[in-house]
Amino acid sequence: MALLLSSAAGGAATGAPGPSAPPVVAPTQSPDYPRQSSASAAPPQVAAVGTTAGGDGSSGPRIASTVPNPVADRDRGERVTVVLPGTPPSGTVYLTDGQATVRIPWREGGRVVVTPDPDAVDASAVAAGTLSTRDVDGDAAPRVVDASGLALANDGERLELRVGNRTVDVLRYADAPEGERLVVPAPTRSGTRSPAETGGGDVTWVPVGLDPRPVVATGAAPVTTFVLPDAPDPPVATLRAADRRILLAGYTFGSERVADALVDADRRGVDVRVLVEGGPVGGMTARQARLLDRLAAAGVEVRAVGGERARVEFHHPKYAVVDGRALVLTENWKPAGTGGRDSRGWGVRVDSEAFAAELAAVFDHDAGWHDAVPWERFRAGRSFASEPTANGSFAGDRDPERLRAESVRLLTAPGNAGDALAAELDGATRRVAVLQPTLGGPDQRLVRAAVAAARRGVEVRILLSSAWYAVDDNRKLAERLNARADREDLPLTVRLARGGDRFGKVHAKGLLVDDTVVVGSVNWNDNSLSDNREVAVALDGPPAGYFADAFAADWRRGATPGRSDGLPLSLVGAAAVAAVGALAVARRTVSFADGEGERFEEWRT
Repeated sequence: MALLLSSAAGGAATGAPGPSAPPVVAPTQSPDYPRQSSASAAPPQVAAVGTTAGGDGSSGPRIASTVPNPVADRDRGERVTVVLPGTPPSGTVYLTDGQATVRIPWREGGRVVVTPDPDAVDASAVAAGTLSTRDVDGDAAPRVVDASGLALANDGERLELRVGNRTVDVLRYADAPEGERLVVPAPTRSGTRSPAETGGGDVTWVPVGLDPRPVVATGAAPVTTFVLPDAPDPPVATLRAADRRILLAGYTFGSERVADALVDADRRGVDVRVLVEGGPVGGMTARQARLLDRLAAAGVEVRAVGGERARVEFHHPKYAVVDGRALVLTENWKPAGTGGRDSRGWGVRVDSEAFAAELAAVFDHDAGWHDAVPWERFRAGRSFASEPTANGSFAGDRDPERLRAESVRLLTAPGNAGDALAAELDGATRRVAVLQPTLGGPDQRLVRAAVAAARRGVEVRILLSSAWYAVDDNRKLAERLNARADREDLPLTVRLARGGDRFGKVHAKGLLVDDTVVVGSVNWNDNSLSDNREVAVALDGPPAGYFADAFAADWRRGATPGRSDGLPLSLVGAAAVAAVGALAVARRTVSFADGEGERFEEWRT
């Protein structure tokens, strides 16, 4: 295949100038490689070299992404995105495949989309809002260069970017998945592409329209910490205090109290928008459909994420942006979660305009693509499942606390959460405490990182759910990890939580590492880290102490399988008997397990 391009500035295709490109280095295979559209189990092979013109990793031209195989007849819309520096480079910029070359005019720098189909990817249409900004690799109205001869090969290509006769970037791929974009991480100041700064490190295929983000630090901020079911008021109270905007994102939505707060806010003139998962495992409930109908009828913008070309497997976050504040939760907007009627959950309100702006950008990204369907259109012709509403009552006594976080960081998946959590665990020196419904098995990357921390002498405690649908698998995994700890004399213990009169089941996804706490929707399985939209917040300082105390209280009531205080088999049997009314559902829902320990009930709740 020859790359035959002509630029908007009149640059004609010519023989490629200068010497051959440097050798391309294959990236290290990641255990959390993003999902593919192809049926092959092996990820497409890609490689990149990032030697920038400026030498500092930030000032030179570079290849940012390519879409070789769009979901369209004759691959209409295929493109390459190039980033040009803010100051003129030392020579003319060329893109070549080694057989033909196109000149890319500099003008004012920024991103340039090179495509043979400018009508499909058009900057003026983007600016006018008739196309999503995400249609052009995540950029707001970049410059589009008409390249009428571009024909990227679906089965492999090598692209080279040059300044004059000097190669500054190389991108090679093979077997491009349909409808996906090859994203190249931005270089660091040293001129290398860094996993710590990009959240991925290697070039990766992602669905078109998905813009993976780096971890974003927004500085110190006042926060309000709380646990559920002890303190169900902070989420609703925050929504009720809105003056300007509410951006509410969730997996499921079933709370009358939250619906009331959103409708009241809309009546006060607050801009209210809601984004939920359109296809939760087990189906959307009739209660949720009724509440979303009510919101839409009141004028609230409601969208559901889903469809054949959805960018993520599940839209699984639980957060809200309210004016200049943000709520990040482990629980869904339903009685069992934020209503305080069942689950053990953690939550944080961050009072920071900067953090709220970053989370609002995530919301806009997720709501601004064709897979976020307006509710009225989404619900047409659909049927909905019935589900009983949680109505438990618990004796929790842990009050919310107003504290100051020394640092606040926004974590998201797909993109950075897996690497960020692994980095936290790799840096642990004193303590690790994990609160999760389930784990993805003893060989899941975060579990491995926790075991590695114990081998360094760090005290590691893992507390899992003993809910009837998870207790058997969790008990077996706990026994296995505890046996490993005993054999190797490691300071690692895995327990199963016993809520009693304090809570129903563990649904929180929390991590404590030394003086840092992470709260959010991220489950410890590879599906959550690579395929789902997840949101979490990392806080340094006093908030970690608050959640450490909450964890310690639940830990004391737990049982340690495989040791003297292990969960008796009779309790497992009692749980099964108590759940006999739901056994038919259990048999059906267990089949939805993803093979990594992620159960139906976890996805659903």
